[in-house]
Amino acid sequence: MAAPEEPLPPVIYTMENKPIVTCAGDQNLFTSIYPTLSQQLPREPMEWRRSYGRAPKMIHLESSFVQFKEELLPKEGNRALLTFPFLHVYWTECCDTEVYKATVKDDLTKWQNVLRAHSSVDWLIVVVENDAKKKNKTNILPRTSIVDKIRNDFCNKQSDRCVVLSDPLKDSSRTQESWNAFLTKLRTLLLMSFTKNLGKFEDDMRTLREKRTEPGWSFCEYFMVQEELAFVFEMLQQFEDALVQYDELDALFSQYVVNFGAGDGANWLTFFCQPVKSWNGLILRKPIDMEKRELIQRREATLLDLRSYLFSRQCTLLLFLQRPWEVAQRALELLHSCVQELQLLEVSVPPGALDCWVFLSCLEVLQRIEGCCDRAQIDSNIAHTVGLWSYATEKLKALGYLCGLVSEKGPTSEDLNRTVDLLAGLGAERPETANTAQSPYKKLKEALSSVEAFEKHYLDLSHATIEMYTSIGRIRSAKFVGKDLAEFYMRKKSPQKAEVYLQGALKTYLAEGWALPITHTRKQLAECQKHLGQIENYLQTSSLLASDCHLPEEERRHFCQEILSFASQQANSPGHKIVLPMQSLAQLRTLHFDPPSAVVHVGGTLSIAVTLWSHMPIPVSVEQMAVSVHFSLEKNSYRKTAEWLTRHKAPSGTVTFPHEPSRLPAPQDSSPALELHAMFERSPSDNSLNTTGIICKNVHMLLRRQESSSSLEMPSGTAPEDGAPGLKCGGVTLQPGANTVTFRTQAREPGTYTLRQLCASVGPLCFVLPHMYPIAQYDVYSQEPQLHVEPLTDSLLAGIPQKVKFTVTTGHYTIKNGDSLQLSNVEAMLILCHTENRAVIYSNTREKSSSTSLRIQSSEKVTSISLPVAPAYHVVEFELEVLSLPSTPAASRDSDKLVTNESHGKYKETQKAGPGMVTMDHKLSIDCPWSIYSTVIALTFCVPFRTSHTLLSAGTRKYIQVCVQNLSELDFQLSDSHLVNLGDSTDVQLMPLNTQPRQHMHSKQSVFFVWELKWTREPPPPLHCRFSFGFFPASEEELSVSLKPYTYEFQVDNFFTLYSVRAEILPPVGMEYCKTGALCSLEVSITRLADLLEVDKDEALTESEEYYTTKLMYEVVDNSSNWAVCGKSSGVVCMPLAARATHRVRMELMPLFAGYLPFPNVRLFKYLPHHSAHSLQLDADSWIENDSLAVDKHVDDPLESGSVRSRGSTHSSSSAEPRGLPMPRLQAFPAGQVFNASTGLQVLVIPSKDDHVLEVSVT
Repeated sequence: MAAPEEPLPPVIYTMENKPIVTCAGDQNLFTSIYPTLSQQLPREPMEWRRSYGRAPKMIHLESSFVQFKEELLPKEGNRALLTFPFLHVYWTECCDTEVYKATVKDDLTKWQNVLRAHSSVDWLIVVVENDAKKKNKTNILPRTSIVDKIRNDFCNKQSDRCVVLSDPLKDSSRTQESWNAFLTKLRTLLLMSFTKNLGKFEDDMRTLREKRTEPGWSFCEYFMVQEELAFVFEMLQQFEDALVQYDELDALFSQYVVNFGAGDGANWLTFFCQPVKSWNGLILRKPIDMEKRELIQRREATLLDLRSYLFSRQCTLLLFLQRPWEVAQRALELLHSCVQELQLLEVSVPPGALDCWVFLSCLEVLQRIEGCCDRAQIDSNIAHTVGLWSYATEKLKALGYLCGLVSEKGPTSEDLNRTVDLLAGLGAERPETANTAQSPYKKLKEALSSVEAFEKHYLDLSHATIEMYTSIGRIRSAKFVGKDLAEFYMRKKSPQKAEVYLQGALKTYLAEGWALPITHTRKQLAECQKHLGQIENYLQTSSLLASDCHLPEEERRHFCQEILSFASQQANSPGHKIVLPMQSLAQLRTLHFDPPSAVVHVGGTLSIAVTLWSHMPIPVSVEQMAVSVHFSLEKNSYRKTAEWLTRHKAPSGTVTFPHEPSRLPAPQDSSPALELHAMFERSPSDNSLNTTGIICKNVHMLLRRQESSSSLEMPSGTAPEDGAPGLKCGGVTLQPGANTVTFRTQAREPGTYTLRQLCASVGPLCFVLPHMYPIAQYDVYSQEPQLHVEPLTDSLLAGIPQKVKFTVTTGHYTIKNGDSLQLSNVEAMLILCHTENRAVIYSNTREKSSSTSLRIQSSEKVTSISLPVAPAYHVVEFELEVLSLPSTPAASRDSDKLVTNESHGKYKETQKAGPGMVTMDHKLSIDCPWSIYSTVIALTFCVPFRTSHTLLSAGTRKYIQVCVQNLSELDFQLSDSHLVNLGDSTDVQLMPLNTQPRQHMHSKQSVFFVWELKWTREPPPPLHCRFSFGFFPASEEELSVSLKPYTYEFQVDNFFTLYSVRAEILPPVGMEYCKTGALCSLEVSITRLADLLEVDKDEALTESEEYYTTKLMYEVVDNSSNWAVCGKSSGVVCMPLAARATHRVRMELMPLFAGYLPFPNVRLFKYLPHHSAHSLQLDADSWIENDSLAVDKHVDDPLESGSVRSRGSTHSSSSAEPRGLPMPRLQAFPAGQVFNASTGLQVLVIPSKDDHVLEVSVT
């Protein structure tokens, strides 16, 4: 049992640390079992359930088994988890009672007393049973074993704390089962102890963190405590949880530094405000930097020491988690934050020391990542590491400038001393990098050793960084590094190399619109161009800088003076023009035309006022301002008048150009906007549209040849157009701010003039605006004389005087004394002459020039209008009154609708005249003094009235009703209404029933006139009537001219009554009234009122011995669905042609509703036999007349036998007949020949008594 007492090795904080388990008892026994135990314990994972709702994890437990000593037990207040024994195991293989009582029991008692004294409750007793030893012992207890004794003596309430391991060195199933049970118990107890002690440790740590606001709280002490927790997680290979601990420490420290910068500082932060004396960079090649950890533990670490150690631990864990690219991201954030934290804490840092630390740290991180990744991974993840390359390049440049390695004369003695101090602060190179050829330490030391070495290292880093930025698409960052290279080359007096990088950077900034970088780069480029002697490029850049508002006023004045000095020196020496952009000199704000319409005639004067906003800080004298003009003559421009052109212009005459708030030039490859215009080409004869399309008016701008230039800027876009027509103004001084320059021109050639370019000449310098947008143009027209005639109202009304406006556009023609318009007179239209007619003369801008009386002479065929004297390009307007004679087309004999298709084609209806209005066109031929051709103008007059007539009957008495409808918007007074018979017969008299001599007719109102017909001869002859009445507008009581009456002609034939139809409805027998649902009797009486007449002699006439007969068909129809006809509703009767002959028909009806019901309609037709010649039709559809009765029914020839009640069956039978077979047909009577005496009658129908049981459900 004697155990070898060897001193315990010191704890080393590495990945090999494992949870400690002490072993007491038989050490030789444990030594024999240890190899198997160390292999089997981590083989099976265990589920680790933690507190505070954290997700469970599967972990593999490993342990470090050490000999039990009381010194290993933790003292009170010791928070070290790595040296904490989580479980105590006692090993014994005692199987003899005497031995157990003599030694083992006492040893176990001492062991438990020591554990109990240190409050350790995590223990386990392992009894190893060996069958070989049992056979050799004869005094084994017969009833109780050693295991039972141990459980009774030491495990009263925890019997599971004593386990048996049977024959552990044998290979049997019993041994394997014993091992499995033992290992499960060992893992469970170890995990329980680990969870309990770790939870207590976390609670203590949390309590310590909550005391951070108390005086005397130390961050270094808390750092060690939480790092102990991180070590434990790392020991369990829970690297994510370990990383969280370091991230929390990082965040806590960063927050304290931020609070310190805001004035709320902690006392312990003063330890980290020590001056920086060492700047050897990050150390990432050790898992744990013990030197810096000891400095933190002793509270002697600087801010850089703490940050370096903290990041090295984070880096180690991230690499274990296989996240090397996050290391690069965190490193870049760390380096930038350290620079800020040193400033917040006001730490004293020697010049260049921080640059050295950052440079070494960047290279250390990059080499650490390269050591754990292959080249393919590194190339595919350049985006994560390029930031470190760029930062290292920037810091190396700063060191070169600081140590005088970039100056033209080389480093001075002071620079050399500074270099020596910086290298001394690096200390000696670390052993782990001493054998590395390209270690960060060696690179920095070599770069600072000489000018050539620095240039080599700096250029290598810069080119590598630019290449990496370009490969990942970060062009702007690449150009930024290029700008640093350009500055380096400028210091090295190599401007030709610097220009390339500056141009590339400026191109990128211009494309993206970065104002301040553009300004800064242009300043560098201007210096470079000046050294290279690029005069044009330098002047262009200087002009842009002089107008740049981001520069101070003094610098702007300097660049402006550079331009003016060059212009004054080269003013007297001939040479080519240097073109510069106009936006650097001034901005075009507005352009105002006078006249505002921007339309002038040939010979007229046009002025253009241009408002320019000068961007120069001082006044600039401009020798000449010029606007180049593009002239275009359209094919149909001869049709454009001043009025037409004016309608297509801005009413104010001002064109406003868009402001440029940032005044950033457009990208180099941008093109001017398209100037697209619609093009219409019309026929000269009738002004009809022939072709249409779209044309581009600035093709010369879009398709110009691109000039290659060494300068990035767009100098002018397009050189001034030499020889092009233009407007010029000399001797202009542009003051800073708003300036107005006025151009004047006299129109010469007709067409459209578009303003293209604006050019300002200052000596040999030309500031050019290559394109004006929006489009600014003016029109010069040479107009032909024109005559335009239009009514003053929407439509001209016939019958009353109407005003017509004559407009004479003189164009280039001058109206002389004696010129007149010759109007050919139209028979149906009069031109009214008044002495008060006047003509008004306007200028082409619609300004009234003069007014004079109009002299009109009229003869039988011609009306002459003398025109007042008027100059060219003026407008003469006057008004005349015309009168169209009222008339209306005749009506047909058998209809009351107007006929609208007269043989002469004179009348027509149009939507413009209003719904239902009849129009008349009068063509007026006018001879003008400026043309040998006559001008034909059509005036359309609308008849304001619509007239219809109706024949009314009352038995044998007849009446004619005439309806006059006012379709216009005017009110009229009607008078002298007459209806006369134009025929020769005097047997018919027209008795008027209208007594009012005059009537007022409102707009959209109808007036009715009625006459009674009386005749002395039977039958009365046909009537050919003419209706007429006088009218005049109600608003004008007295007119200067007498108006002709309105007339309407129509004809009435066969208006006498032949038949009288009377119907009577009788209630059922025994009832006083008709009831719904009960059959009633309908009796129809058809009475002949005249003997045989000429109109009766047709195909239906039949001669018998005593009298003539004809066949009639009756039909009872109820369109209102109030009655149900039972039985046959129609039939054919044979009617004698004798006065008072009567035929009666009875049928049954059933009322469907109660109340006063109107009688059903009884209709009467002539029934023509099948042998009629008219019936020989090819299609049965032609048998249908203008009535609502369907006649495709087959009816029998005998009297009273033709029931046509069922349409479907009769239609099918008729359709079975072959086409062309002669069949009977129906013919309607003319209006007035059949009088229905029952029209308008009603009969009372009462509801039938019907008793029902009403069921009501109540819930």
